[in-house]
Amino acid sequence: MDQDELVVRLSRDEALVLFEWLSRTDEATNDFGDLVVDQAEQRALWNLTCLLERALVEPLSPEHQELVNQARSRLRDGN
Repeated sequence: MDQDELVVRLSRDEALVLFEWLSRTDEATNDFGDLVVDQAEQRALWNLTCLLERALVEPLSPEHQELVNQARSRLRDGN
């Protein structure tokens, strides 16, 4: 690992829910809208979206939405 890299571990549920939110937010605004105050933040979010997309198979599944719903359910407090 490069000294400038940081490794973050996510559960598959966390990764899927985060990917879904990032994708939906970017699609709605084309640039993450008012969430970013600097283009570097936008680039970081795009890069994270790409990393998650490469790591996940669920977005290509015909049952994608059901898989997202199940992941959300497991992540909610009280579960």
